Amino acid sequence: MKFEVKDNETITQCLERMKLEGYMPVKRFQKPIFRENEKGEVEVYKEQIIFTGKKINP
Repeated sequence: MKFEVKDNETITQCLERMKLEGYMPVKRFQKPIFRENEKGEVEVYKEQIIFTGKKINP
C-alpha cells in the first residue's frame, strides 16, 4: 500500500497515519514536482514523498 505525505502534513504525521492503519514503511520515494514560472523557466515547485507500506502482522 502506498502513502503520500500530504501538503498539510509532516513526514512524522504520515508515518503515524501508516501505523494507525496497520502498516510499516519499507520504501521511500521522493521526486520533484516542477512548474513553469512567469518568465517561462521551469523550477522545482515541491517534493512529493511516497512511502510503500507493509502490513504489520499482529
